[in-house]
Amino acid sequence: MTRAGNREWTGLAVLTLPALLASMDLSVLFMAAPWLAADLVPTGPQLLWIMDVYGFLMAGLLLTMGALGDRIGRRRLLLLGAAAFGAVSVLAAYAPTAELLVLARALLGVAGATLAPSTLALLRGMFADAAQRRVAIGVWTAAFTGGFAVGPVVGGLLLERFWWGAIFLINVPVMALLLLIGPALLPESRDARPAGFDPVSALLSIAAVLPVIYGVKELVHAGAAAGPLLAIAVGVAVAVVFVRRQARMADPLVDVTLFRSSEFSAAFGTYVVMVVASAGLGFLVVQYLQVVLGLRPFTAALWQLPAVAGTMLGIGLTTALARSVRPAVVAGTGLLVAAAGFLLLTGVGVDTAPVAVMACYTVVTIGTGMVTPLAIDLIVGTAPAHRAGSVAGLGEAGAEFGGALGIAVLGSIAAAVYAGWARDALPAGLPRGAAEAATETLGGAVAVADGLPGPLGTAVRDAAESAFTAGFAAAAASASALLALAAVVVTVRLRRL
Repeated sequence: MTRAGNREWTGLAVLTLPALLASMDLSVLFMAAPWLAADLVPTGPQLLWIMDVYGFLMAGLLLTMGALGDRIGRRRLLLLGAAAFGAVSVLAAYAPTAELLVLARALLGVAGATLAPSTLALLRGMFADAAQRRVAIGVWTAAFTGGFAVGPVVGGLLLERFWWGAIFLINVPVMALLLLIGPALLPESRDARPAGFDPVSALLSIAAVLPVIYGVKELVHAGAAAGPLLAIAVGVAVAVVFVRRQARMADPLVDVTLFRSSEFSAAFGTYVVMVVASAGLGFLVVQYLQVVLGLRPFTAALWQLPAVAGTMLGIGLTTALARSVRPAVVAGTGLLVAAAGFLLLTGVGVDTAPVAVMACYTVVTIGTGMVTPLAIDLIVGTAPAHRAGSVAGLGEAGAEFGGALGIAVLGSIAAAVYAGWARDALPAGLPRGAAEAATETLGGAVAVADGLPGPLGTAVRDAAESAFTAGFAAAAASASALLALAAVVVTVRLRRL
């Protein structure tokens, strides 16, 4: 088996650039929202679309773009996507109106959907040796996960010196570098006998993914309202039609028969379940740092950097262990480490220091860092080479769905415990409207507390913070149990590897 040389490893460094930027653009706007809101004066719905439309469209198009890369060439799709990503970034940076910025973010989502599946599929072809491929995917994973974590930090640093558009302009030189050196370092790869592209399947995949992602995300904000539930139902119904169509086709957009493989299905399921747990608690950790501990957004973002280091450590451990330890053992161990970290987080209280909270959360990221590259490698590596792009897109679409589901499910657990706890802990004598607002969300309770006189406001805030930490602990315990169960399942299902 041919081992990768200097050209392939240099090409890997090039491929980390689009992975880093694609994930960073999911979070970089967190810090810039107040500045662009003051400049462009968007309506409430427009601001939400500016924040969310990138992730929505990227998630919805991952399957389609992965399959398209298999047919027209993964390097070609990557370079086309990079050119579009850079050009639209300029449009976003200088958008004079909120409507144009929404459009630019939507186009960035379309371009961003080409990057992850193309880069992963190219890695599959560049690193034929399994051990080298695990290292390469570990490096790619570090870039992709690190990009999301450092996005708010990068955004905050740029906003200290420049206007909000600068957070988009950083994409331009990086994509220009990729376009300049990518053709020389990255080998083209595609399906040797590509079938025609099926637009009906592509539309069905988009119509299945987008409503589900939208509905699950909206459940976090609107609760069990009719709109989000209807969107999820429509998405699931379309997904059934999509899967049946793929099962009948000789050359489908997504090969659903891959799930008959215990190795593939176990790796895919592990990846999704792990994202469910880590995204759900990550969402709550951010709220805890900013609202309970009162940290400014940029300070809270800085406190999350140790968790990024934990991810890097976990990836390094997996790379070292995978040479001599079976994948089932490595994956099971990583899941148990993450479960232990979540269990530690159940002890977080109102007065817990940030360093203690993030130490516990870093244990979680060490565990997830051990599992992520291994799961991605098994997903991409066990699938046929001619389907590398579509399988990579499937894996990343699963991660997007897992993230939305984790925030919804674990957020709902935390919210239910919060409401019950707050109802019992709030001081007597509050006006009915104030009491209802305070029992719905921690943010609502803080707003109520700020409008009340000193001692009463303090009592409301103390009760709400105690209720939030109780909900946080319940969600952390649920995540811990979920990953402990996943550790058992994956160890059994992957025992033959």
